[in-house]
Formats: sequence, C-alpha cells, structure tokens
Amino acid sequence: MSVAARLALLGIELPAVAAPVAAYVPALRWGDLVHTSGQLPFVGGVLVATGRVGAEVSVPQAADAARTATLNALAAVASVSGGLDAVARVVKVVVYVASTPDFHAQPAVANGASVLLGEIFGDRGAHVRSAIGVAALPLGSPVEVELTVALAWRGARLARRSPGAAVVPTGRQATGRGGAGGRRRAGGLPGPRAGSSRARRTRRGTC
Repeated sequence: MSVAARLALLGIELPAVAAPVAAYVPALRWGDLVHTSGQLPFVGGVLVATGRVGAEVSVPQAADAARTATLNALAAVASVSGGLDAVARVVKVVVYVASTPDFHAQPAVANGASVLLGEIFGDRGAHVRSAIGVAALPLGSPVEVELTVALAWRGARLARRSPGAAVVPTGRQATGRGGAGGRRRAGGLPGPRAGSSRARRTRRGTC
C-alpha cells in the first residue's frame, strides 16, 4: 500500500510545509538522507498548545502536539524527496519536551510521534529515538520534533542530486570509455588495446 493510500485510510491529510520562524530551511536532503529542522505543532500557523508539560500542558495534550509536529516534519520531508513514497526508512526521531523540573515522562510524550510514524510507514517507521526534557522551546511550544529519514535509491535519483551523493556507475561508465578499446583491468589500470602487438603477445603467453 502506498503512503498516500495509507494516509487516506487513516483519515490524515498532510499539511502544507510550515514556514520557518527564523533563518533556516524546513528540510535538507544530503545523499539518500533527509534531515528536518525542528518542527513545532502548528495548525494553520497557530500552535495547538503552549506551556510546559507538567504544568500548563497535560501528557495527552503534549503527545497530541508531538503527533502534529511530526506531520509537519513529514510535510517538510515530502517537499524535498518527491513525496513520502520515496522514504525507505525512518532512521531517527528527536522529540524535545518543554517540561517542569519534576516531570520525567518525556518518553510518553514522544510516543505521539513514534506511534504516528508506525501507523503511516509500518515496519519502515521503526526508528531510534531521543526524548529530551528542556526548560523552554520557541514560541512557548510544549514540543519540537526532528526527523531523519532514508530515501529509497529510486527516490534519491528522482530528487535533484545533492553534493556528496554517491553515484553508482552503470553501463559504459562502469567499464571506462566502453568497447574493446576502453577496457580496464582491476584496480583501474588500462588493459591492452584489442589488436595491438602487446595484446597478441599476451595471448601467446609471451611478455
């Protein structure tokens, strides 16, 4: 099932990419990885909640906010990868939780992000994760979510090639210039040109 079909089945609509609140880009592709900036739980340009978890914001409210922030992060991923079907794996999730000093349930808040990724990507959504308690977040947000995802090779090719991306040689590129006159030995050394006296001596076992 495609990601678009799964989103429709879940009744989820991917939002527009949230506008950056400072000097950065929402997501950056480097090779076959996409890294997002920290995404806040905006809906229509407004935070769904403000305050610290353990004080003004409850754990269920914060988990829901983490889910919203994750949708915004996925929108940023889609904007640089050609769509979410290009995602081969969710690699890492970082969830920052603005919380009171005596609050220690940050992982429960981060589950709002992790559960959503599992619903959308299935096994491809399993990831490593950090849930980090902080004193405050931008604009008074209770959560901020960062994603790192890996793209399938086809998706990486469809997107514009980034500096540092690995290029896999195919066809004529894999054998140098191609044809008998461009064959190369292992290690990249040029072999004898077909029809040359050196090639004939090699075939006779002379040197």
